[in-house]
Amino acid sequence: MLPTPEVKDIDYDKVYEPSEDSFLLLDCFEQEQDYIRKRFGNTSSPLITEIGSGSGIVSTFFAKHILPKSVVLTTDVNPHACQTTLNTAKQNQTENETLRLDAAQMNLTDAIRPKAIDVLIFNPPYVPASEVPDIPKDEADPTWLDLALLGGEDGMVTTWQVLNNLQTTLSQDQGVAYILFCARNKPDEVAEKMRRQGWQVDLIISRKAGWEVLSVLRFVRN
Repeated sequence: MLPTPEVKDIDYDKVYEPSEDSFLLLDCFEQEQDYIRKRFGNTSSPLITEIGSGSGIVSTFFAKHILPKSVVLTTDVNPHACQTTLNTAKQNQTENETLRLDAAQMNLTDAIRPKAIDVLIFNPPYVPASEVPDIPKDEADPTWLDLALLGGEDGMVTTWQVLNNLQTTLSQDQGVAYILFCARNKPDEVAEKMRRQGWQVDLIISRKAGWEVLSVLRFVRN
């Protein structure tokens, strides 16, 4: 089993605490490591992007253990999450390594050029809510954490923004996306709809977490 990155000195009132969904993604990538390495074995510096990196535990794990030759660029609208991600990466570096990981404050992948991302990782705000929260205008605002949790109708408003843009976000030949869902997001229906749009969709891992069932789907072009 690959070691889990250490996460410490985090203000969990402002940044999403690593939970069952975070650890499911770690297990997903440990399971997928051979597939990913084979897919990007001839790519010199594949670009990995995690949307909504939170504590940075997933991106740090990926950069350390799955594809160390990659360049990892995380995005989050929450400035506290961006700084925490950088701190987590730094805390988990050894003396003989430098993780090629940076964090950018942005919405989804808005500032990344089209078809540049080789591996897209997204643990979305999947809790159903009446609406998606507005982005706070003040770093001291106490509602930053809501952005990591509340996903609007069916918990899928933000996730559909990402899914509908995969065609222009992922690199043309090799791009792959790993997206986490809860059962209330109706992942089977999502998968079928994306297949009808020309995507190969595979269930990689699924687990019951308390009262919820979480799963990670992999999306690649047919």
